[in-house]
Amino acid sequence: MNTDPDTLAAFRQEVSAWLEDNIPEDPGFLLPLTFMEVGTDEQLAFLVAWQRKVYEAGYLGMSWPKEYGGRGMPKVYQDIVDEELANHKAPIIFNTIGLGWAGPLILEMGTEAEKQKYLKGILTAEDIWCQGFSEPDHGSDLGNAQTRAVRDGDEYVINGSKIWTTHGPYGKYMILLARTNPEAKSKYAGLSFFLSPMQAPGITTSPIQKITGEYGFAQTFFDDARIPAECLMGEEGEGWKLAMRTLEYERSVEGGQATSYCMTSISSDDLIETCRSIQRDGKPLLEDPVVQDQLVQFILEEKNLQLNNTRGKLPDLCTDYPLSLMLSGKLEATELYRRMRQYAVSLQGAKGGLYIHDNDALDGAIWQHGYFNNFSATIGGGTSQVQTNIIAEHALGLPK
Repeated sequence: MNTDPDTLAAFRQEVSAWLEDNIPEDPGFLLPLTFMEVGTDEQLAFLVAWQRKVYEAGYLGMSWPKEYGGRGMPKVYQDIVDEELANHKAPIIFNTIGLGWAGPLILEMGTEAEKQKYLKGILTAEDIWCQGFSEPDHGSDLGNAQTRAVRDGDEYVINGSKIWTTHGPYGKYMILLARTNPEAKSKYAGLSFFLSPMQAPGITTSPIQKITGEYGFAQTFFDDARIPAECLMGEEGEGWKLAMRTLEYERSVEGGQATSYCMTSISSDDLIETCRSIQRDGKPLLEDPVVQDQLVQFILEEKNLQLNNTRGKLPDLCTDYPLSLMLSGKLEATELYRRMRQYAVSLQGAKGGLYIHDNDALDGAIWQHGYFNNFSATIGGGTSQVQTNIIAEHALGLPK
């Protein structure tokens, strides 16, 4: 399909006009800022309906092949849609683990049967996906996962538990990392990867309340849960390879996502408007030179993230450390927005202690809510500390 500037500009106008006509009205309850906050049935129903509406308009999974429910178009079209969703502050597209991680993995490494079975349901939100990687006793040591999967005829019997299962109570499928061979020469060689149903007997979830007050996470328990052997993706012992590829999608090191719009951005522009509304000594806080200096710093860092994202797509501009920009994007973005939101709260004085249910909270306490929620962003997909180690070892070549 044509990707000349005039055609893309016209498409952007089309998307913008559609969003202006179709973004749903305020439903009267708190909408999640990120895909990690869906914790009520009413939030879920609203977001399922919104995702399906965007998909039926042709604006989701645009670069995925037509035979699997996509539109087979160049990725730049989906990029434009995602940008316009952000520009219009639309509700998030929430089924991120399917749209951004499991889907691209299945497209790249799945069998034809797996592609036919799973991909369209991800796009329509008929099938919600969750992730079973982290475990309660092993923190960031994913390679030490102890959830067991034992082959028994045409089934695997699963025992163990997973933690921080986003969408766990609503999930139809889980990308599951489990140990099939505890006697393998290395802990990594004993792991296998499953596309597991969540409705199987013996699989239960227990919601976890976040610091935000919401229930976006859960712990998942497997008690002699039986899943079909065909749920194994690849071969036994290939789980670590598939998990690492999944994390590359999760951290946006690799492309192929059906959308990248899974979080509502609170940007430096929003912070500037907040500073206009706060009065200090009878003047808008925006007129304070010290505040202005800090705002300029945030603007520069935010612009740097945007330019690095563009630069990372041009190999000739990344010859010194080819992986550095893509590997560092998640770390830099989550830490920048954590600091920005913390700063916005500090500027509010005593009102910084109010939260989303307080009528006197500034801007509905969006900065407090975003700051608390940002902790999950600096942990999910690898903590900031783990990300720093990855950059040091794989981009800069430093020793462990």
